[in-house]
Order: sequence, then structure tokens, then C-alpha cells
Amino acid sequence: MDIPLQRGIYACWFKRHIDIAASLIGLIVLSPFLLFMTLLLLFCNRGTPFFIQERVGRDMRPFKIIKFKTMNDKKDASGNLLPDAERTGPLGRFLRATSIDELPELVNVFIGDMSLIGPRPWIPEQMARFEPLVQEKRMALRPGITGRAQVQGRNNLTFRQRVCLDLEYQRNLTFYQDLKILFGTFAKVLKREGIDQCPGAFDQTSGTIPPKDPETRGLRGNQTRRRNE
Repeated sequence: MDIPLQRGIYACWFKRHIDIAASLIGLIVLSPFLLFMTLLLLFCNRGTPFFIQERVGRDMRPFKIIKFKTMNDKKDASGNLLPDAERTGPLGRFLRATSIDELPELVNVFIGDMSLIGPRPWIPEQMARFEPLVQEKRMALRPGITGRAQVQGRNNLTFRQRVCLDLEYQRNLTFYQDLKILFGTFAKVLKREGIDQCPGAFDQTSGTIPPKDPETRGLRGNQTRRRNE
């Protein structure tokens, strides 16, 4: 039986007001540090200090996410960008390990594209690997700077596991759960766990969390396996 997603007073009203207040306070308090990082990256990257990319937002609407840019634009003799590893210097690796590169997303939270806590916003190509109904369910809420998947494995999880956790989060959305995720995120960042993408992140079978919602079993191209189970 399909379990309806949580739509209580906290999810429908308080959560957004908390996002506005918290993101505004964060931007004001962190403004000297954000300005410093912007100038530092402007010098180190010899170009734009920000990485802006289209992501899938609430109700499948696209938006532009803003992050600190962790890679430079160095190219080879043919004019092609060098591999990611060669374009990521010590500063970029530090920003990723500490998640400081995510701080500009407070702007996205303030203007309403994102929430402090919710499913991470993926690029369209990643979302397209899942069935349309799964995509719609996962993005029924605003995407978050952090979420349940980030505190239960981060990039060590497959994308199927992340979808299962995101849907479970929505079914049990409460202020208490958001607080747990927020403090859990700080712990993960301090330990620097789950930074690197796990091999086979789009793997459909090995090591995945058994989904409670049968729709989360629906990766594109997985229909034959589902019928034979």
C-alpha cells in the first residue's frame, strides 16, 4: 500500500519560514567569510569564483544552483578542459571536504529554490534515470542543502538508496527529524565522511536499501527484472 507523503503544518508553513529566517541570518553572519572566499577563489581560479548549474527543483521545475567553484578552467594544448582531478587544487579539495562550497546555496534557500533540508537537487541527466513517478515523488518538496541521505552515507550511497531515504524523509517530515539531520550533517562534515562518489552509484542491485515504496524500484531499464522478481 502506498503511504502518502507528509503534509502537516510544519511541512506546509513553518519549514519555509524557518528557511527564510535561517538563510538570511546565515548570509548576514557569514558575509565577511563569503566575501573573503569569493575574492580568494577569484584569484586562485583566475576566473569566476562561482559554479552555477541547472538542477531539478520542487515539482520538477529547473533552477540554477550556486556554489563556490572548486575547479579551475585550465585547458590542454588543444583547448580542451583538463581532467577534473588536474583542475582541482588544494583549496578546491578543502572546500569539498568541508562542504564550504555549498554555502552560497543559502541564496537559493532565501529566494525559495531550495530548503535547508530536503532531497539533494540533481542534474536532469541523473533524474532521468528514474521512472517519472519516482521523480515527481522525490521532488515533491524543495531540494535541500543537506538531507537524510547526506547523514546516512552521503556519496557512499547508490542513487537508488538516496531515493529511498528521500521518500522516507518526506513520509516522516517533522521539525525534530530536521534537527537530527542538521546536527548529523555537522558531524559528517567534521569527520569528512562520504566525500567521494561510490563506485557504481547507479547500480540497481548490490548493497541497496530495500525500498518500502515499490515505485522506488523503478530505475529506467529495470522493468524486466522487476517483472521476474
